[in-house]
Amino acid sequence: MAAVYSGIHLKLKSPGTPWENKLKLARFAFISSQCLLPNKEQVLLDWTTHALTGFYSKKVEFSQSVLEGLWCFLDDFLHSKKLHSLLSQGKNISLKLNVKQALLDRLQHCVCEGPEPGLSLSTLLSVCKGILSSPTLSSILTTKYELLAELVAKFCCLACHKLQRRASAPPTSEPSAPAQDEPITTTFEVLLQVLSCYLSVQRQQVNVHRVFTVVTNQLLQPMVLLRHLLTSVEPTASPASPRLRPQLSRDIRGKMDSIVQLALFPVEQLSSYKEELVPVKVDSGKSGPGGAKGLLQPLKTILTKLGADGYCEPSLHYAVKTNALSLLFKLCLDSYGKSATGVNEEPRMLCFHFLTKLVPALDLDLGTASSTVPRPSDKTPQPESWSQALLILENLLNQVLSSDIYNVAADRIRHGEVQLLFYRVLVQILFSHAQPSIPAWYRCLKVLLGLNHLILEPELDQLLSVAWVDSDCMDSRVQRARQLLVCNLLQTYTKLHQLPRLFTELVSVVCWPASDQLRPTLLTNDICTSIKSCLLDTSPSQATEICSLMLDSIKRYIIPDLVNDNPEENQESEISGEDADMQVDHGAYNGKNKDMTMDQEDGIILKEVERRDASLKLLSHSQLLHAILFNLKTLDNASPVPLVRQTTRLMGAMEELVNTLLQLVTSENSQMDTDSGANGDQHTSMKKKGTNNLELASNQDTETCAQWKQKTIEAAVLLRYTWVEVDALFHIHCNKYTSLESPQSPALSKTDDQDVPSEILPGRVLPFTSKSSDGKMSGWLLKLLAFQQFKKVLLDSHLMANPGTAAVLSNAVQFILAKEELMASLQKEQEADGQTEKNTNSYPVAHWYLISSSLPLLAPYLSVADEGCVADVVLGSLLSRMTKENTDWLPVLCGSQSISAISSQLLQSHFYVELPSLYSATVRSLTQRIIRVLQTSPEVNGPTEKSPSSRLDEASQALVNVETLVEVILRSTQNGAEASIVLSHTQTRELFSLMNLIANLNPDGVNAEDLTHLFLVLLFLLTSTSSPPEGPVVAPGDQGHDTLFLGKLLSLLTDLLEGSNFQNVLKLIHGSRLLQAAVSSVFTRSRKGGRSSGWADLVKGVQGFIQSLVRFIIIRNSSVRLNLEQFTSYLTSHEIAGRQLVALPAQTDPNKATVSMSETPETETDIFSLQLLMASLTSFSKAMARCLGRSKPMDQTLSDMIRKTTAALGPIVETILKSQAVSQPASVLGQAFLVEVVKVMLQCDLSALPVELAEVPGSAVPGPAHMPLYHSFCQQILKEIHSAPRPTDFLLSSLRFLSAYYCMVKRNASAENGGEEANELYTQILRTVFTLLAADWLSQSDLCGLEPAVEELLGHLLEGSTTEQFNQLLQLIRDGLDSSKLRAGNHKEVLCAVTTTKLLSCCALPETCSRALWLIVPQIMSSLVFIVRSSNQDPSLALALTVPTLTLMTSLLNRGKELISSPHHVTLVLGALQTVALERLAPAAYRATFHAAHEALYAVISCHPWEGRQRGDSDTGPDGDVYLQCSMLLERMYTHIAAATEVFTHFSPFIVSQYVTELQKVTLRPDVKLHLTEGIYHIMDLCMERDIKFLNAGLQPGVREVFSELYGSYGHYHKAKRQGEDKYTAA
Repeated sequence: MAAVYSGIHLKLKSPGTPWENKLKLARFAFISSQCLLPNKEQVLLDWTTHALTGFYSKKVEFSQSVLEGLWCFLDDFLHSKKLHSLLSQGKNISLKLNVKQALLDRLQHCVCEGPEPGLSLSTLLSVCKGILSSPTLSSILTTKYELLAELVAKFCCLACHKLQRRASAPPTSEPSAPAQDEPITTTFEVLLQVLSCYLSVQRQQVNVHRVFTVVTNQLLQPMVLLRHLLTSVEPTASPASPRLRPQLSRDIRGKMDSIVQLALFPVEQLSSYKEELVPVKVDSGKSGPGGAKGLLQPLKTILTKLGADGYCEPSLHYAVKTNALSLLFKLCLDSYGKSATGVNEEPRMLCFHFLTKLVPALDLDLGTASSTVPRPSDKTPQPESWSQALLILENLLNQVLSSDIYNVAADRIRHGEVQLLFYRVLVQILFSHAQPSIPAWYRCLKVLLGLNHLILEPELDQLLSVAWVDSDCMDSRVQRARQLLVCNLLQTYTKLHQLPRLFTELVSVVCWPASDQLRPTLLTNDICTSIKSCLLDTSPSQATEICSLMLDSIKRYIIPDLVNDNPEENQESEISGEDADMQVDHGAYNGKNKDMTMDQEDGIILKEVERRDASLKLLSHSQLLHAILFNLKTLDNASPVPLVRQTTRLMGAMEELVNTLLQLVTSENSQMDTDSGANGDQHTSMKKKGTNNLELASNQDTETCAQWKQKTIEAAVLLRYTWVEVDALFHIHCNKYTSLESPQSPALSKTDDQDVPSEILPGRVLPFTSKSSDGKMSGWLLKLLAFQQFKKVLLDSHLMANPGTAAVLSNAVQFILAKEELMASLQKEQEADGQTEKNTNSYPVAHWYLISSSLPLLAPYLSVADEGCVADVVLGSLLSRMTKENTDWLPVLCGSQSISAISSQLLQSHFYVELPSLYSATVRSLTQRIIRVLQTSPEVNGPTEKSPSSRLDEASQALVNVETLVEVILRSTQNGAEASIVLSHTQTRELFSLMNLIANLNPDGVNAEDLTHLFLVLLFLLTSTSSPPEGPVVAPGDQGHDTLFLGKLLSLLTDLLEGSNFQNVLKLIHGSRLLQAAVSSVFTRSRKGGRSSGWADLVKGVQGFIQSLVRFIIIRNSSVRLNLEQFTSYLTSHEIAGRQLVALPAQTDPNKATVSMSETPETETDIFSLQLLMASLTSFSKAMARCLGRSKPMDQTLSDMIRKTTAALGPIVETILKSQAVSQPASVLGQAFLVEVVKVMLQCDLSALPVELAEVPGSAVPGPAHMPLYHSFCQQILKEIHSAPRPTDFLLSSLRFLSAYYCMVKRNASAENGGEEANELYTQILRTVFTLLAADWLSQSDLCGLEPAVEELLGHLLEGSTTEQFNQLLQLIRDGLDSSKLRAGNHKEVLCAVTTTKLLSCCALPETCSRALWLIVPQIMSSLVFIVRSSNQDPSLALALTVPTLTLMTSLLNRGKELISSPHHVTLVLGALQTVALERLAPAAYRATFHAAHEALYAVISCHPWEGRQRGDSDTGPDGDVYLQCSMLLERMYTHIAAATEVFTHFSPFIVSQYVTELQKVTLRPDVKLHLTEGIYHIMDLCMERDIKFLNAGLQPGVREVFSELYGSYGHYHKAKRQGEDKYTAA
């Protein structure tokens, strides 16, 4: 056979062989092992490449299918395992050199024209990938450096082509078919391989100039274009198109950055850059650039290449070029700037001069002056995109700031401030072409400010104007950047202690003429916060200086513009003097009068405009002054006298200014009133003569005049309010300060009806303020002033003794309350903005906040109508919020306030309850609202033949009078009477909203009358109303709404029962009648409508109501026997209609039930009715059982009642069991409810045993009447509780039943059988509990929920248990803790034993059992250590087993502080903690495991400190929020270690050493590092001086630097603070 294939080589070369056959032969020869060809692989490879190169050189011809087959064969050949195996063995197989040219041509064709026929792009890329995968094959590319660079350029162009094509493609909603998907990911993977290959070759090049030339000529342009597309186009790719992996994109960018950095910025080129960039000093002795070897102008070459056209689309050229500038500067800093250490400033200056060449490339022309520092050109060209230019400029400046290349001192001393001058020129360009609508413009200025505040100092006024005072762009991003710039400006000048200098410029800018009619507000939330923090760091004298210069600015520049000097008086006198001449010559008079009228009109309008501008400036000054005075440091008794005097002068000047402003407005109003009559007469005469110019001027003047007066009034009142508040604050805190306000206000001595504002401003009358109804801000400030004066009067005992003071205070309260405005605000509720100025939207919120926060002081002076108004606002706002949002009525406060939010806080506050009249008004308003809803009912039913309207009137009248209301309620519950009112859907929704508000009332704060009325109205809702026949549907799909309504009603009635004044209700209606009315109404209404999840809430509501009322009757001793007997007779009689109960003949035995069950219930309604009846009987019995032990007569009465109710429950339970209703789907409550009922029966049977027999220890106690039922129930529970997955509520009820049943069996155990039944039951319960806890279907959360019930059961089992019984439990635990079970995969059994042991250690054990337990605790600890070590090998068991085991260890260590005497077992715990693995855990499991291990370690340190030296730290793990809590725990542990000085002093340096060693390996989050650092500071407190020397000498070099930094911060922050505390600590 070998001879057959020996001629393959000849056939491949033969021109007579068809190409299709040649291709088949070549494939067969390659894969066949029987083909004997010398150097077969090389022959086949040469033949393939020769054929391909011959085809493209036109030497041979064949079909496209053959061409495609050749390329595929070459691809398969290059990727074959056989080839790579031969290459790895050292066999020499190479490609021909002409293959690389073919590859380059094909790549060029793909870029320009797309893939060729017969060659797909994926095949071409795969061939390239195969060549590059082997160093031997890739030698054809790496032997010639320039050709390799050309290959990189081609691949970069191809990648750019793919990205641009995808970006220009129209978006599609569906991804393209897989066959049509372009191999973009493959393209970039091969590109990364090519870049890696090229980078390795470039590193081997010796001639750096050659590399520089090749990169700049061939690679720079395509690389910067590709980098731009990867960062801008790729992130915005449509979801339908395939996207690059982020890591792949980052790797490609990293490779390209490395190539550019190594080529353009090698160390060998440093001298060339210096020659080009750094100017040569005249006296340096250098002859010029000719003496250096290297490139003459490398940067110019680079910039020329970047600025050239043709390598990208014109629309992308500017963005690509500018992004490349940022990259170049970064690479320059990384290459040359990092060496700038110490006094070596040359690298810094080189980088700076590099920057000066890059900035003009942004088209920010700095001029072409011959000096080193450029000057701004007269004709600065505009950048193509200001946004892009500013973004890059920001990036460049940020790199300057972060790299610290600008040393202010060195620049001034050694370099003639060359950098400062450059940045100033840059600032001039930024302001000459300001772009306030671009956020980057503000950020550039912010960075320049961070470099040196002197850069912006000459243009500080322009900066304040554009960035603060006159900024009108409302874009959120612009606002954020602008506020950050202003805040940084404030902080910078605060650090420089030049804040007055900044505010001097600010007030001067504010006084500039405004560009618009209204300027934006100066003070936003962020700026106010910044001002506050800056003033805390500013000396009080400087803050006072700032206020003084602002007052001086107002007096000097604003007040003169507000004063009316009447420039038109002379013109008026001239007109009146010529009046006689006008009668002689009417024509001449008319012409002259027309000219003078026009001049007069222009003067008036101009003057009013000036006043309006001045008033706006005044308001800005006032707001700024208010913010400063309210945030500066107050005077106190420690303030120096000069500061007090300076502040007193400031307050005096401010008061004088306020008086001037008030006089100005008052005189203006008086003058306008005086001139109104004369102007009217003149206007009439002029109108008769046909002249109406003055009328037009008057109309224009009126609006302007109103504006400036309004703003002036607001500013004056704001300054007045600020002055009053600050003056009071200084007077309270500083004894040296003398208040300038008179001690008494003249208004307080007057009792006549004057304007309220004139009574609240001390010694000042403002009649004009009452006319300024449009000024919301002034009205709000006047109310604040009124309240301030109100408080002063309350503190003055002499004024309070004046009989007329109460009337004045009442008037002031009326003014503050403003009922009309308050009620109107309910219709216009808006969010507050937190600013000083209160506009139309925010004023109602501010007004309501003032009232609500001041109610404790205002309440005594509120009238009944005022109290009703406040109550209506509270309830109305909350109801409005619920109606609008249809959500929970409590609003969520997220930094903003609203009227409803304030009302909710007020209604839940403690002080509101302590205002009885207001609280009573609120309760009355709620009651009246319910009544109004009921009075609008469209449908009325009734047992009489009256018309619906008359019955509605009767019901409405009954709701007002409580006695009549009681009669209606009792009549409604008798003889199955129907409800008198049928509620509509709308009424039900309104009542739900009102009930939500009632739920937040405090019953103890409601007086007896209001509580009685409200309780009876709610009871009327329960007994005398009903839902529509179809059931109230609030929303689609909402079923059982009536059930929710009833449940809510019962819950509210139960809450009101807890009120201290509920006894008043029982004076109107007996307790038994009340119970019967509520229960019968629920029975009647529960028969209608569907059932939902609200049924369980309804049953709980019935139970809670019965228990609370029965307990109230018993505790208050309110006709106990009569009430309880009546209610018992009702529940056990035949009067409960429809409950499947039938009457039996009268019984002579009072202890037997008077009812029995008929046939089993058949319908769903029957089942629910029986559940409701069982719930009523059990809650009634439970309430009576809990009240036993008060007295013997009372106990006898209660026992009789309990026996009757439990006797009635037995037949009902048996009937339910027979009908198997528990398993029916309609039974919402399910098995848990029935078990709970039987448990209550059992407990009540035990508690109702005869008192005489219970008190005799040795007497025979008869068993309960339903003992067979209890026994069968117990056996059924023991059988089913662990057999299959069960609901958690059923498990809890069953465990509690077992506890009660075991107590009963143990109590009834006689001496004859020796308690055999109890012992048998003990064993059954133990094994059942262990089986349940080890069940596979029991989840971890369910197990945690069962722990309290299991602990209670164990407590009952072990109470009075024998040693044999306790040993039985210990044996079960010992078997469960066997580690072999864990190895067998039975971790549930181990977890069961661990959980049982933990619960057992928490039980109150008998002394013998406790001693036995702690004797075997060491063995348990040893078993737990093995369990922890075994479970740590499986991360999935971290939460399931490791955490519970560590928790048990912690519990045993904490409780065995005095009982565990051997340190060996504690050492074992420490060893187990060291094996806890945290590396592979999810965040939730990490936190739980870390917390459990930490608590165990903390227990060792706190309870067993003699072993605390074994471990002191844990790793903090990866990033995540849960690890912050772990760092807090470590801080706590370190603090405790530091407190035990005598134990851990010798080991503190080792703890510090371990900490810094681990810290050197990772980078911590700041918040995590904060807690760890604070904790390690406490450990370092224990270190002596010799310990510090030991650490400095013994730590590794890298770790030593970390420790030095830590110790430095420790000495600067912590140690100094501790020493300061020790200085003032008593020894």
